[in-house]
Amino acid sequence: MKRPGVLLLAVVPLLAATACLSVASDDSRGPDVRRVRAGSLDAEVTLADPAKKELAQQLVASAENGTLDWRSAYGYVEDIGDGQGYTAGIIGFCTGTHDLLALVEDYTKKHPDNALAPYLPALREVDGTDSHRGLDPGFPAAWKQESKVAAFREAQDAKRDNAYFVPALRLAVRDGLGLLGQFVYYDAMVYHGPGSDRFSMGGIRAAALRKADSPAEGGDEKAYLSAFLDARRTAMLTKRPGVNTSRVDTAQRRFLDEGNLDLRPPLEWKVYGDTYKVSQ
Repeated sequence: MKRPGVLLLAVVPLLAATACLSVASDDSRGPDVRRVRAGSLDAEVTLADPAKKELAQQLVASAENGTLDWRSAYGYVEDIGDGQGYTAGIIGFCTGTHDLLALVEDYTKKHPDNALAPYLPALREVDGTDSHRGLDPGFPAAWKQESKVAAFREAQDAKRDNAYFVPALRLAVRDGLGLLGQFVYYDAMVYHGPGSDRFSMGGIRAAALRKADSPAEGGDEKAYLSAFLDARRTAMLTKRPGVNTSRVDTAQRRFLDEGNLDLRPPLEWKVYGDTYKVSQ
């Protein structure tokens, strides 16, 4: 569960791109993006395209940080009371779900004198829990301090890409999904994490495939994505009854109902009741 957004009505043009639950294995190999069916069009464009990747980060940030300016979230750190400890950074790395620990460990190997390095013993101790033991009161300030360092911002980008973006995109391409479907997989990977249990990305995908064939299997793309969003919503509500599912209901479902399988701007959606827009 990520941080609810603040009240915001934003109209933002697409910009040139620069890219919490359990962490995926890092894999720098990119997906085969040369030929992919993108919705109703045969195109060589996937979310790996810089402008489309920028759009994907804006969409995720609207749900994760209550903003379209995803770069403003490098220094974000807060315990939002979801049982995952501190949530921090551009996609909500969590002290309770290993990905934040993995990020700081990898970063410290290259930059041993960083402000977060003294907290590594505590981060290892609280991994898998919501505890702040050994982290308070200084960890949030240390995170914010280190987020001002370009190398740490780059480390967050790399962890996001290797652990979430690339694995999700590769899987979506394999399933024959266009741009909307690729984003649906990416957002699910960020929120639920990889894995095969019923609350993880793999389990949600398996549940969807029991209801509908993927486009790669000859199925209808819109019908398959509808089944996937249904399975994802069920997983969210089963794990945390009453959780806000608007990032599915009034964002991704809206694009699907509009038939926008190519995720073409202008786009308008709501998350946590807040309205966002991306113009051409």
